[in-house]
Amino acid sequence: MSANIDELKSAFAGAYGRAPKGVVRAPGRVNLIGEHTDYNDGFVLPIAIDRQTLAAWAPRKDRTVRFRSAQADGEAVVDLDGEIAPGEPRWANYCTGVVAGLRAHGLAMVGADVLFASDVPLGGGLSSSASLEVATAMAAIAAAGAAGVSGQGASVTPREMALICQKAEHDFAGAPCGIMDQSIAILGEAGRALLLDCRTGEARQVPFNDPHLVLLVADTQVKHEISDGGYAARRRQCEAAATALGLKALRDADEATIQRAAADGTLAGKELMRARHVVGEIARTTAAVAALEAGDYATFGERMYGSHGALRDDYEVSCEELDAIVELARACEGVFGARMTGGGFGGCAIILAAAEQAGSIERAVADGFEHRFGRRCPIFATRAAEGASVVE
Repeated sequence: MSANIDELKSAFAGAYGRAPKGVVRAPGRVNLIGEHTDYNDGFVLPIAIDRQTLAAWAPRKDRTVRFRSAQADGEAVVDLDGEIAPGEPRWANYCTGVVAGLRAHGLAMVGADVLFASDVPLGGGLSSSASLEVATAMAAIAAAGAAGVSGQGASVTPREMALICQKAEHDFAGAPCGIMDQSIAILGEAGRALLLDCRTGEARQVPFNDPHLVLLVADTQVKHEISDGGYAARRRQCEAAATALGLKALRDADEATIQRAAADGTLAGKELMRARHVVGEIARTTAAVAALEAGDYATFGERMYGSHGALRDDYEVSCEELDAIVELARACEGVFGARMTGGGFGGCAIILAAAEQAGSIERAVADGFEHRFGRRCPIFATRAAEGASVVE
């Protein structure tokens, strides 16, 4: 089901026996470059995309919050005056955790019925989870406002909302994500990429609206769960590498630091590999931003290829299907760069290309992928879209 407002409102009436009071939205995201740097206090460069999670909501007269989804079975029921803990259905733990975080922050909360619909591919590396979390926060805040209690509790800044949603993913879904996904879902602007300093929270909007460019998203349909252990293991390896170097985070290292640590044995094996990717990726990201602002898409694209190679070889989070898309895209005329995007282990790759050649590139990649794997990979064009907002 696509994220269609009228369909969602009709489904809400069918599920809860009354019309919704309002609808909010939060987008998915594509990270142009800066992968696995956010939890290392580094820089990232995501855009919000035009795939989104919608949440229809209506306040209740009691202290119960109910969550349902058009994409998944089950209903989660949260007692605002009781203990809030993870439970079933598992998908709703992202939502339950956000409610717990908002309550702990001191926000005035009211009972509500909420129904979600999303066209962000699940497990595709486009941050469907953060989209769901931010939509939950927006719906809870809107319900409190409609009930006339929003002015009685604490306010929530964009940075605080991002941190609350991130904590929900850590504590309730078991996924130790960084702050990037929630931040871009909240702070995204149409026609802009977001250069985010994940240590300070400082954000700068970078133009990404050249009509001669297109960003293609190719979905391997290889699903991943960042709560399955691979992501957490890499985060631990990065933290161990920083500790071995005597640093707060790998953000504080540079290439010379890593080379010395490799030479004297301070870092070796997986920890050396992870640190080498992170330090290189932070440098690639800042260089890519400079290239983007200068309109130098060839240099930006080379940084994308460099990022993918490091994610494949040093971070070991790519897969055969992602590598194939990047290889196929690189052989096409009109392509500036390509790389996997998101946490990895499957999901999507992105292709930055000349808009006038988008059709031929899409066909070549899809045909080549089908020839190799016996199935086509869905490919869609996206743009830098607006962050979370009230729809009605």
